[in-house]
Formats: sequence, C-alpha cells, structure tokens
Amino acid sequence: MTHCLYYDHPYMREFDARILRRLEVDGRPAVVLDRTAFYPTGGGQPCDLGELSGMAVLDVQPADDGPLHVLAGDLTADEVRGRLDWARRFDHMQQHTGQHILSQACIRALGAETVGFHLGAEVCTIDLDRAGVPVEGMVVAEALANQVVTENRAVSARFVSPEELAGLPMRRPPQVEGAVRVVQIADFDCSACGGTHLRCTAEVGLIKIRSAERHRGGTTRVTFLCGGRALADYDRKQRLVQALVGHFTTGEQELLETVQRLAQEVKDARRAQRAAQEALIGAEAGRLVAEAEVVVGVRIVKALFSGPDWDAAVVKALATRLAEQPRCVALLGWQGEKSQLTFACAADVSADMGALMRVACERIGGRGGGRPDWAQGGGPGGAPLAEGLAVALEALQTT
Repeated sequence: MTHCLYYDHPYMREFDARILRRLEVDGRPAVVLDRTAFYPTGGGQPCDLGELSGMAVLDVQPADDGPLHVLAGDLTADEVRGRLDWARRFDHMQQHTGQHILSQACIRALGAETVGFHLGAEVCTIDLDRAGVPVEGMVVAEALANQVVTENRAVSARFVSPEELAGLPMRRPPQVEGAVRVVQIADFDCSACGGTHLRCTAEVGLIKIRSAERHRGGTTRVTFLCGGRALADYDRKQRLVQALVGHFTTGEQELLETVQRLAQEVKDARRAQRAAQEALIGAEAGRLVAEAEVVVGVRIVKALFSGPDWDAAVVKALATRLAEQPRCVALLGWQGEKSQLTFACAADVSADMGALMRVACERIGGRGGGRPDWAQGGGPGGAPLAEGLAVALEALQTT
C-alpha cells in the first residue's frame, strides 16, 4: 500500500521512493510506489505531472493499492527519485482552495449549494443547485470570497473519525463511511475533500468569477479563475483593452461608448446599403423585363453579372423579383470567385427550372438542380457561364 505524501505534505516537490509493482496501462509502462507525492486524478482535480528518475510521468490514476504512475518509458532501477511539476501543483492548489472559499461564499450570499466542481486546464467551474442566480448575488459572493482571501485565514486538512465528524460544521455531509479527510478554512468553511490545498487563504490570490449561466437540471454553472490564472486573464484583457484604445484612438473610459457608436453606424450603413440594393434590383428588374425577348407570350430574361455591385445574393434577389412578374422566366448567372447560376419563373409559366439547371451545369462542368419554379447551380470561377445560359435558353425555347 502506498503512503500518500500529498495528504500531509502538499508542498513537497521531490521525494525518494521504491517501486512496489510494475504493470502496463493502455500500452504504457506504469508503476506503483511505496510512497508518492503525485496526486492522482479525482474529486474534480486533475493529477500531478512531473518525472520519476528523469522519466516523464504522463498520468497518475487512482488504484486500490496506490496511485498508478503512467510513464513515458521503462524504469530499470527499483529506487526512484520523484520530482513534481510544481507550477502545475501550485496552480491546482490555488484553484481548489479558491473553490472551497467561493462555494461557501455562494451559500452565504445566495443560499446556493455547490453540487459539482471541475478543475479544468484553463478555467474552473462549480455548479450551484439553483437556476437564475442574480448578477448582484454573484457580485456579493465574489466580494466575500476575496475578503476571505485578504484575511489570510489558515487552511488545514486532516482525517477525522466518524465521531469527531459529527461535531464539525460540515458544508455538506460526506458520501463515504469511516475516517474522512476534512479541509477547514478557519471560521469559514469545513468540507470533506481529498484534494491538495494551500496552507492559508492569502496564497489563493485573486478570485474572479467570469460567468454564471443556466445549466442542465435547473442548476447554474459558475466559471471562475484563481491566483495566477486570474492575473493572466486580467493581463490578457488589459492588453486587449489597450489595443482597442489604440485602434479607435479613444480613452479607456470612452471605449464602450465608441464601440456602441461605431456599431450603430455600421447598422445604419447596412440599412442604407440594403435600401440601395433594393433600388438597384428594382431598376435592373424593370430594365431587363422591358428588354426581354418574348417567346410564345413568355418574357425570357437572360443575363450574366459580375463586378463590385453584384454578388451571388443580389443576383438571387433579382431572380426572385423577376419571378414576381407575370409570364416571366429569369436565367441569371454571376461570375466571381465561384460561378453561380440562378433560374426562376413566374407561377403562370409552365417550365422546369430544375431540368434547365441540370442542362446548364452539364455544359459548365458544375453541379446544380432545383424545383420547377426555382433552381440553383454553379461551378468553378472560370466556368463558361455564358455557354451554360445559352444552352438553358435553347432548351427552354424547344420545350
């Protein structure tokens, strides 16, 4: 059975140990040691990483006789020297201790219990047992959590008997029987937990809530960062703000107002552009109908577009407008980075646009199809659309 050093010595970075068992896990060598400071994955906290006698530890998994250390390669000696990735371990202790503080703060500020916790590679989350948590309540919870950090309260962890456990103010009843490991934050929180934690709340650093959103099962998922992660996030956002200030040549305090004003200007410009396009489409539709060839009482509009004033969407809108004209057929093409054909006809015209599209696409080396009243297709940018339109017109005239 392995002596788990991380319970009593969470700040231990190096240790000596002896290999008790060798095995394979998913095709990789793994070992069980007589003592280890490597925390295995569990309780919402990822495992520690590092090395054993210079060999990388890729994963640490829980097992009945002690943590399994999955390695990058074989170890030949029975005696090993373990070295933790300390930056990863300390980050995990910051996040996990911060979670205990924040969970208790949510109880006091919101009356909301934590029913789930995940310590991710980038962010951490807790799930609260209620939906629709007010923003103001989360602000109060965050402020309380950071107050506990600045008060530098002691953090302790120990195994207690069931008898002693009954007299402790546990945040939630433990789900296991027998001796339970309890993590206490002085005069603030008392929880059953097997993870690694700091010795005082000041080491947690800043606790910052990033979001609180409705989650499945009537819960609220709170995303948060602690310590180094929170500072890195602040630095990233500060650099982003400064870049935006420089880009818009405005002060930081006026940045939101500037962005809102520009967004309104873009909205207005798009509205004006749509109005101009509608006018262009209407004028072009009128011109094309007036100049259209009439065959057996049907006006046939055949046109090919390109240039900055036309794109695939505008040509589609033009086809729709033409199809609203009585006894009208539109055979339209757009030549750009990709070639596109759009065929449409009025409801009082007996023709099959889908069939015409297949004929045209076969000629241009493209693909397409559609309904009797509407069809689309296309091909590469250099496709001979004029030839495609010509064969479609010929097929229409012979039907």
